[in-house]
Amino acid sequence: MVVGVGIIRLMIHQSSSLKAKRQVVKSILGRMRSKFDLSVAEVEDQDKWQLCTIGFVVVTNDAGHAHSMLETIIDYVEGLHLAEITDSRFEIVHY
Repeated sequence: MVVGVGIIRLMIHQSSSLKAKRQVVKSILGRMRSKFDLSVAEVEDQDKWQLCTIGFVVVTNDAGHAHSMLETIIDYVEGLHLAEITDSRFEIVHY
């Protein structure tokens, strides 16, 4: 079993309140869930109205596939143009 763990840090420039941020984050998380078979959640910066950290996990049986999926997911979030990616990283764990 191979687990791919990813983190994306986002800057939501148009957000002027926590309510506005939640709308953007909810949209991103929903789109990620519907497009990919993954687990995803906001994991940090819940109280900051322009910052967001999203964690996501994919499980597969091939490290190459996990790596490809993680890169595709990051590219997908960037392509949504809802927020600026300020940092992204991922790790492949073998079990």
